[in-house]
Amino acid sequence: MTGPVLIREVNWLGDAVMTTPALAAVRAAFPGRRLVLVANPLVAELFRHHPDVDGILLYERDGRHGGAAGMIRMAREVRRERPGAAFIFQNAFDAAILAFLAGIPERIGYATDGRRFLLTNAIPVTEEIASLHHVEYYLRLLSGIGIPVPAEPRMRLMVTEEERAAMRARLAGEGIRETGPVLGINPGATYGSAKRWYPDRFAAAADALSEEWNASVVLMGSAPEKPLADDIAAAMRRRAVNLAGRTTVRELMALLSLCGFLVTNDSGPMHVAAALGVPLAAVFGPTDWRKTFPWTPRARIVRVDVDCSPCMLRECDRGHECMLGVTVEMVVDAARGLMAEGSRGTT
Repeated sequence: MTGPVLIREVNWLGDAVMTTPALAAVRAAFPGRRLVLVANPLVAELFRHHPDVDGILLYERDGRHGGAAGMIRMAREVRRERPGAAFIFQNAFDAAILAFLAGIPERIGYATDGRRFLLTNAIPVTEEIASLHHVEYYLRLLSGIGIPVPAEPRMRLMVTEEERAAMRARLAGEGIRETGPVLGINPGATYGSAKRWYPDRFAAAADALSEEWNASVVLMGSAPEKPLADDIAAAMRRRAVNLAGRTTVRELMALLSLCGFLVTNDSGPMHVAAALGVPLAAVFGPTDWRKTFPWTPRARIVRVDVDCSPCMLRECDRGHECMLGVTVEMVVDAARGLMAEGSRGTT
């Protein structure tokens, strides 16, 4: 195989973070080859400054690459890179079509969504593969064609010192001292309301931990999640800075990198924090924690066993038992326990 290696990235921030160990394995398998990502604009932001990425092609499905004509336009852009192989992390049919139309000689992906005939190496998704954590799922695609994978895979993202300095200055402008700890609160979840723990409980946990640790509290999230963060700030006894809807992807990464601890739902920022080494407590409800738990020893999962979980529903239709069962005390105790382990030099 000659030419650059193309990676068709997945479309969700959290899932993209979980591909980073596989990305590192591709880099190790093809030293000296140019590694080019095809990604949507939000995911592309994750990989700016990433050491395993040499170039990024933006795939703007909601813009100039929409429809059949847009797909052909994107294929032409890919073809100009002259890639020798494509690793298609995304499971969708059109991801394989793109690689096929671009004339990439080797096209490696899972045999999902009826696309086997478009791939030169179609890896079957067995029951065992389907049950893997997402980090292992993407790595198994590589091992399926003989690419070595690390025994202890690690997620990795990069934030520059300039980005961190800019966020420090911004937090200082919001009245947060540079020398004190920062407690991040991430109450949103893009998948649906069923994944979200309750605002009053986030507020109570933030109050308890920030008072105990003498930490400043920063709320974060997307623009649609700002009202949710507003509710939490209003319910807190202590002051919180609300940056929900006020950060780009890169600014969110810089903010998370400055947090001494994060309390979060199962979400993209949870995985970003895990990749940046931020200790965190993650509340899980309807989603399958076994496949998407934060891939880091510096995390604690907080959940309760109920007979309907994981249901994977966006909205609960039977009382939200899985989230109601997660108490403020459970989250606070998980955070305390993890930080106490860290203070003893263990993970």
